[in-house]
Amino acid sequence: MKAGFLEKLIERLGRIGPEEVQNYFLRLAQEKGFLETVFNAIQEGIIVTDSKGRITYLNDAACSLFGIDAGDSIGKRLDERVRGLDWESLTQSGGPVSRDMEIFYPANRFINFYIVPLVIEDRESGTGIGDSSVPGSSASGEATADKPTSATSVTERVGHAMILRDITESRRTERQTIESERLNALTLLAAGVAHEIGNPLNSLNIHLQLMERQARKFDGAARDELQESIDVARSEIARLDSIVTQFLRAIRPTRPQLRPENINVVVQEAVRFFASQIEERDIVVEQELRSDLPLIQVDRDQMKQAFYNVIKNSLEAMKRRGILRIRTDMDDSHVFIKFVDTGGGMSAENLSRVFEPYFTTKPSGTGLGLLIVRRIVREHGGELSIESKEGKGLTLTIRLPYIDKRVRMLEAGDHQEKIESKA
Repeated sequence: MKAGFLEKLIERLGRIGPEEVQNYFLRLAQEKGFLETVFNAIQEGIIVTDSKGRITYLNDAACSLFGIDAGDSIGKRLDERVRGLDWESLTQSGGPVSRDMEIFYPANRFINFYIVPLVIEDRESGTGIGDSSVPGSSASGEATADKPTSATSVTERVGHAMILRDITESRRTERQTIESERLNALTLLAAGVAHEIGNPLNSLNIHLQLMERQARKFDGAARDELQESIDVARSEIARLDSIVTQFLRAIRPTRPQLRPENINVVVQEAVRFFASQIEERDIVVEQELRSDLPLIQVDRDQMKQAFYNVIKNSLEAMKRRGILRIRTDMDDSHVFIKFVDTGGGMSAENLSRVFEPYFTTKPSGTGLGLLIVRRIVREHGGELSIESKEGKGLTLTIRLPYIDKRVRMLEAGDHQEKIESKA
C-alpha cells in the first residue's frame, strides 16, 4: 500500500456521506475476516510482526506449531513467545531468509522458517505534489501543466512476514537414510574387526594347548601354578570371543523369529538379570504390568536384549538409590512398555543425538546401546520414543503392534474415482 493513501482517504471523508463510510468499513471488515479464514485454513504457519519483532498477527497453524495462544501473543515479541529464536540473526540481512530449526515443545518437530521483510513505499513530493495549499496544485494532488514536478520514492521497513512449514517427516526420512548408511558402514567395520580379532584368538588357543602339554611335564606346585595361569588366560579368551560374537549379533541382528509371547514375562526376566546390580546400587524397581495384555509376535531373545540395554542405561544413569518404574499397557493397536528412571536426564542437544552411532555421555559407554534397541524395535514393526529434561530423569517408551495391518480392498467405485481424479 502506498503511503499517503489513507491520509487522502481521510481528507475526503468530509465529502462522503455516512452510508458510504459505513459501506467502506463493512467491506474492509469482510475482507479482513475473509483473509483470516483463508490463513487459518492452510497448514503452513503464518506470523506477521512489526519492525521491532512484536507479533501483530498469527494464524491457527502457527499457534499449534509453537503451543502458544493468539490472544496472549499479539503485541509480544516473537523471541519472547518462542524461546531460543534468534530474532536478530534472522532479520539482520534485510532480505528474505530461509532457515531450519528444531523445536521440542509442544512436540519435537523440525520447522522451516521463511522470513521476508515488509516494506511500504513512501512517495516524497517535489514542487506542487501532494500539497493542496501550494498554488498551482489541484485538489487531488496533481500538478498543473505550467508547474514542473519531481518526486522520489523511499521504502521503509515496517515489519516481517513469516511462513512456517513443518518438515519433520522429510527430515526424519533423511535422518533414517543417513543412519542406515552409517549402520551399514559400522556393520562392515565390525565384521572386519571381528575377523581380525578372531585370528589372534585362535592362535592364542593353539599356543595355550601347547603350553598345557608342556605344563604336564612339571611336578608339584610349579605345574599347578602354570595350569592355573593357563586356565585364566583361556577363560579371558572365551570371554573376549563371546563379546565379539554378541557385538556382531547386536549390530547385525538376524531376522526376528516371531512367536507369540507374553511381554510381561520378557520384562520380568530382563529385570531378574540385573537383580544383583539393583540390590548393590540400592535401587527400587516398580513394575506395573497390565495383566490382560494380548500375546504379541516377538523374537524373545532380541526383545530381551533390547530391554537389557534400556535397563542397563537407567541403572547407570541413577548410580545409587534411584527408582526405575516399568509399566506395560495397551491401546487399540499397540502394546507399550514404558521405562521411567530418576537419573540425571539429558539436555535437548544430547537428546537430539542419542541415536547417533558412538555418541555417548558416559565415560566408558560405546554409544551403541540405544541404536541397537531402536533397530530391534523397528525390526518388530514397532516405535521407540524418548522424553527427557536435564536433571529430571528420562522416559523411554517402546510401542509394539499386536494387530496385523492387513491390506484393504477398495470398491470398484473408489478405484474409478481415483482414476478419474488423476485424469
